Amino acid sequence: MANINASLKDLLDIDGAMGASIVDYTTGMSLGASGSGVDLELAAAGNSEVVKAKMNTMKSLGIKGEINDILITLNTQLHIIRPAAKHEGLFIYLVLDKDKANLALARRKVQSIENDLEV
Repeated sequence: MANINASLKDLLDIDGAMGASIVDYTTGMSLGASGSGVDLELAAAGNSEVVKAKMNTMKSLGIKGEINDILITLNTQLHIIRPAAKHEGLFIYLVLDKDKANLALARRKVQSIENDLEV
């Protein structure tokens, strides 16, 4: 089991990682952030709206189950948003350099970190 700081360190150890945060999407507030490349506080608030919108859309459509992750691809970056199944209301946010990252490995590592996260 890993606390927030240990989880953030593990996230930044992923190849191509630029920044990471653990976010309470009910408030849009970051519980912890590390790294650079984007304004992680602003990203926490904005991506909270993304998670809530997707959850509301799933509910409206009658889609059962949980979101595993949300991937946003940009010209030079990849953004992974992973709601924490064990910690309702939280998600992990990771920003990757597209040229340096392996998306498949990064997604697996984020899943592993999410499984070990203790808040």
